Amino acid sequence: MLHSLLCLTAAAVLGATPTVPPPAAGQAQARGDAVIESGHIDIGPTLRDGRWSVQIHDDHTVPAVWREPAATVLRIRDTARQAVPDDEAYAFLGEKPGTRVHVVPQTEKPDVVWIGWNTQDPAALKAIDRGVTMNLRGAQGPGAVTVFLQSGNLGAPQVLWSSAKPYPQPIWVEANTHTHANWVFGKPGVYLLALDITAGDASASTVLRLAVGDATDPDDARTAAFTQPLPSGSAAAAFKDSPSRTSMTPFLFGGGALVAALIASLALRQSAVRRRAEKERAAR
Repeated sequence: MLHSLLCLTAAAVLGATPTVPPPAAGQAQARGDAVIESGHIDIGPTLRDGRWSVQIHDDHTVPAVWREPAATVLRIRDTARQAVPDDEAYAFLGEKPGTRVHVVPQTEKPDVVWIGWNTQDPAALKAIDRGVTMNLRGAQGPGAVTVFLQSGNLGAPQVLWSSAKPYPQPIWVEANTHTHANWVFGKPGVYLLALDITAGDASASTVLRLAVGDATDPDDARTAAFTQPLPSGSAAAAFKDSPSRTSMTPFLFGGGALVAALIASLALRQSAVRRRAEKERAAR
């Protein structure tokens, strides 16, 4: 169980400052359908010929390309399954301790698609003032969806989006930032996430398509229709009026020393648990 907890918290420590380079000007627009089940991708606003869009920046291909979410399925294989920690700090997941769920962690894990977001498209960046509002307007799927940040075991989880809460759920994202979070899916199956992004008076929307679990057919995610009602109004208005609004500041650490200290803290915690278990066995 402690191992499961460390998988979540240690990932948050190391995943706070991704080293993936920002999108380059003039990167190609991919055509056709795609299924992405490993490597790095980001959701973000793009500006092409005066038209705003929400697209997927796909770094798992060389060279990197932008993809349309309607033609792209993010497949989360069973290699992403983890047990929910036996810790009240994770009660917001809505799952019993020990339940196996699919987790896309903040730090990249082999054979698991690494989902983040950025506001670094060169053309969009020139048009963005301070930042954008990224808004979850609805989620559809067989289980709960939760997206959260955590700065190691020294900070409480910061829930950004949760299908257990009312919509809309807006977050503020600063310009020229690149962030990864923990994405948790309660059950295998097809998930559709309705998002919009607003920058000033400009707005664009999309639906992310995810096939969670090895038994889930990506074609089912590609052809699924979002049928739930969506809240009306722009993302900017939602951020202003929503009681659940979040100003999302990425967890940035000032150098390797602090990261090392956090990792050392995790190691000490694990060592303390091990010593306590040894004492309990000796007392029997």
